[in-house]
Amino acid sequence: MTFAKKALILSAAGAVTAGLAVPVIAQSNSISGAGASFPAPAYQRWAVEFAKATKRQVNYQSVGSGAGVRQFHAGSVDFGATDEELNESKGEFTKGVAGQRGALQIPMMGGTVTPAYNNPSCKNLKLTQTQVADIFLGKIKTWEQLKCGKGPIKVVHRSDGSGTTAAFTNSLSCFSSEWKSKVGTSKAVKWPVGIGGKGNEGVAGLIQNTPGSLGYLNQAFVKGKITPAALQNKAGKFVLANDTTGAAALNGVKLNSRLGGEDCNPAGANAFPIATFTWILAYQRGNGDKAATIRQFLTWGLSPKGQGIAKQLDFVPLTGAVLARARAEVAKIGK
Repeated sequence: MTFAKKALILSAAGAVTAGLAVPVIAQSNSISGAGASFPAPAYQRWAVEFAKATKRQVNYQSVGSGAGVRQFHAGSVDFGATDEELNESKGEFTKGVAGQRGALQIPMMGGTVTPAYNNPSCKNLKLTQTQVADIFLGKIKTWEQLKCGKGPIKVVHRSDGSGTTAAFTNSLSCFSSEWKSKVGTSKAVKWPVGIGGKGNEGVAGLIQNTPGSLGYLNQAFVKGKITPAALQNKAGKFVLANDTTGAAALNGVKLNSRLGGEDCNPAGANAFPIATFTWILAYQRGNGDKAATIRQFLTWGLSPKGQGIAKQLDFVPLTGAVLARARAEVAKIGK
């Protein structure tokens, strides 16, 4: 599939064509963004509803956080999207076009990254933190070793640079010293075992179509034949990923001056242990006539309606001080 065919062009007149390649005329009421697949279901739905309300068009391409950050640095999009915060010490806020125009990092919602599987012979899988690391290290190879179902475990992971992978491997590094030393944390790692799919969409497709498989996904992609596993948290409780357990995890994260922040194994009896914010990357300057549309779309996403849609889609809506800081950052977007 070509990059163009993956583009999701969403408009009031063409909402039903989401997922098809449709030409877009560059104009002040038409903007484009690219990046993380993790929040794509919410951004796509926002674009449809935003177009209905404003007659303004948003084209969001779900290409992964790595590609989204690269396009943001190159200046080839009006906004980028990532599930891994930019690293100030590595110069990611000052690189390329982003550095020239001023980089803004805006949290838009939170979400969970859950182990998920397709095995009808295994009901209600519960995994300890060590077990989930050992599965992806290739040390646990069969469902019998988990005392749930039968047959070999077919591991599925991301093949592209991914903020979802960054969040997942960051937590695995906290769960397992062996994982930390042998594999580590990154948007793309050298996987010890398994097959790769592109985007959350690709991983979901592989799990859906492969009996005996197990991978990791944003909770919003767990559907059909895909079943979430309960994961043991820092407090010792086995919890499923949902907006309540995700909020319990993210409420304790303190955001820095650039609105970045993470916790690889959050405390709290109800906290799901793998949770992350997801960010829009915007330019402070050089937006021209598109500035108003960019501000309007992001403000709409941070509105009660936008955050309500995020919750309906199994994301964690922003609240309180984090939400106020995100809205204030959007207001900095200028021409």
